[in-house]
Amino acid sequence: MGGRAVERLLSAGHPVTGWNRSPGRAEALAAKGMRVAATPRELAQDVDVVLSMVTDTNAVEQVASGADGILAGLGPGKVYADMSTIAADASRGLAERVAETGAAMLDAPVSGSLTTLEAGELAIMVGGDAEAFERIEPVLKAIGPKVTRVGENGQALQMKLAINLALVVQVIGFCEGVALAERAGVSRESAVEAMLNSVVSSPVLNYRGPFVLEGRMPEEAFADVDLQQKDLLLALELGRKLGVPLPTAAASNELLNACRGLGIGHRDFVVVYEVYRRLAGAAE
Repeated sequence: MGGRAVERLLSAGHPVTGWNRSPGRAEALAAKGMRVAATPRELAQDVDVVLSMVTDTNAVEQVASGADGILAGLGPGKVYADMSTIAADASRGLAERVAETGAAMLDAPVSGSLTTLEAGELAIMVGGDAEAFERIEPVLKAIGPKVTRVGENGQALQMKLAINLALVVQVIGFCEGVALAERAGVSRESAVEAMLNSVVSSPVLNYRGPFVLEGRMPEEAFADVDLQQKDLLLALELGRKLGVPLPTAAASNELLNACRGLGIGHRDFVVVYEVYRRLAGAAE
């Protein structure tokens, strides 16, 4: 996702300096016009706007902290926007450390997939200082046109968790419905087509639903079980802290656990369909 975002920035005419924990990925983007920094610190020193997009809280800490981290290169007037999906409390703590450098930090998680990004329909939510948001809004809009400031630091991340919770429940509900229809004798192809032509259709189901058909599961997961479960567990923890019951999220989490138990956690999380088929005795 980060690499594709860089490509969109370059296409929009923005000069981009990048760094990646996997050097090979940075080299591929360098061939397309990105300047490669030796360290996150060097990157932050050379630019006014820093964006990061990594897997989880630990990964954010790894690129932000230390002598060669992003924080070491920040200073007054700079804006750092982290586009990862991590715990809001961890992001707020990092924002306080960023403020000590004189820079401003925003949380800017995205909603969508590689398909959404490539179609120019990625949604970005932003939490943090309004003035800092206005400064980098044009940059974010080059990545995805749907950019919304939802509130203060951490609130965009909380909104992202609410969205991903609904997304997971919706996709798992779709899998459950198709599995029921197939067990009743309807062909899987007909069941998927009927579902996607019905009132339950949605953008995420339109591009992910067909993955349950034979031979349609992508080799490179849009969001594998482990990654999607990470977001769901963050949502469940937030619900626990706030006293908000999340029963469908809890049930969905157990189905993702089942995927991992079956050794298919590396596949896109729509692979939960296979759990339903096995439970119903329909698996080959």
